[in-house]
Amino acid sequence: MGWVAKERVISMGAQWRGGARRMRAASARARFCRRQLEIRVALPTRNVRRGDLRSGLVCAVANTATLYNFKVELADVDRGAYASLELRLARHPSETAEYMLARLLAYCLEYQEGIAFTEGVSAVDEPAVVVRDLTGRITAWIEVGAPSPERLHRGAKLAPRCAIYSQRDPAQVLALYAGARIHRAEHIPLISFGRGYLEAVAATLPRRGTLAVSRTEGQLYLEIDGVMHSTTLEEQPVLRPTGA
Repeated sequence: MGWVAKERVISMGAQWRGGARRMRAASARARFCRRQLEIRVALPTRNVRRGDLRSGLVCAVANTATLYNFKVELADVDRGAYASLELRLARHPSETAEYMLARLLAYCLEYQEGIAFTEGVSAVDEPAVVVRDLTGRITAWIEVGAPSPERLHRGAKLAPRCAIYSQRDPAQVLALYAGARIHRAEHIPLISFGRGYLEAVAATLPRRGTLAVSRTEGQLYLEIDGVMHSTTLEEQPVLRPTGA
C-alpha cells in the first residue's frame, strides 16, 4: 500500500474516531437531559417551546426548580376517595407558592386512577392536572389559576370532566369568561378557597413533609406536620344557566 493510501486510511480512521466521540458526547447530553426531566416531575411547562427540549433549555429550567416531597394521606369523604400518596412537585421560579399549593390540592381533590401532573413539552397543550383512561383518552381536564377562555373551551370539548381550582379572587376569574364562548360553561365548576387561606398555608409549607388532606361536606382540612388548616371550599359554575 502506497503512502498516499495509508494517509487516506489514517485520515478516515481519525474521522471515524472523531465522529464516535461526538456521538458519545451527544448521547451523554441526552442522558443528562432525561435525568433532569425525570427530576422535574410536576414542573409547569406551559411556556416551554418544543425546540427548547432539543436546545437544552428545559434542562436548565429543571435545574432552577425547587423540589418538594410530600407523603399525603387522603380522605375525601365527599367523593369516597381514600389513598396514601407520595408526591413530588417541582416549583418553577416564576410559580408562586400559592399556585403550587393549589396544584397540589387540585390533584388530591380530583384523585382517581390515571391522574397525573402534566409535564414535558406537550404541557403547553395540557392543563395543570390531567386524568387519562387506559386507552390514553383524557377524561378530566383540571386547570389551576385562571386559564384563558380558549383553553377552557378546548378542555371542555376534550374531556367529560373540566374544572378550575384557583388561588385568585373568584369574582375576577369569572369576569374573564363573561361573554366568552366556552363549551358546557355552565357545567364547569370554579373551586376557590377561603380568602387568604392559600397564602397563609403556603407560608408554612415545608420542602419535605407529611400531609393529611380530607374533605367532608365541602369543608377542607389540611394537616401539615401535625398542624391543622381548614377552610370552606367555594364552588360555582363558570357561567350560570340563563334564568338562574
